Amino acid sequence: MIEQLLTSFIATAAFGIIFNVPKKLLLNGGLVGMIGWFIYISFVEYDFDSVLATFVATFFIALISQLFARIYKTPMTIFSVSGIIPLVPGGLAYEAMRHFVINDYNLALQLAAKAFMISGAIAMGLVFSEVINQIIKKA
Repeated sequence: MIEQLLTSFIATAAFGIIFNVPKKLLLNGGLVGMIGWFIYISFVEYDFDSVLATFVATFFIALISQLFARIYKTPMTIFSVSGIIPLVPGGLAYEAMRHFVINDYNLALQLAAKAFMISGAIAMGLVFSEVINQIIKKA
């Protein structure tokens, strides 16, 4: 578990570098990604579906990103974009395409559908968090 958390921290911070996040915020961005990955892994280990786990993790990534954006007076995307990187189903999409190429269409469609649902869960988690943020602001 510690290895995964450390790896997700490094991956998130590295993507922060690629996205030109200010150096003083790289550690915070890495922390956002690490927390999101911890939530995801915790849900998956307790036998929740990976789509639900991705949604919940993304929701909390967006909440933490909004909080950090207010604290550091920066755009939320600085934290949320790099924070969701560990959750992106790139490996799953690759496997789906590989199975399409080797003519294993049944498994390819299953993997592609799962990758699509996880991608949708990421989008929904970001949107739901923003909706709740707007409701709180108006109250």
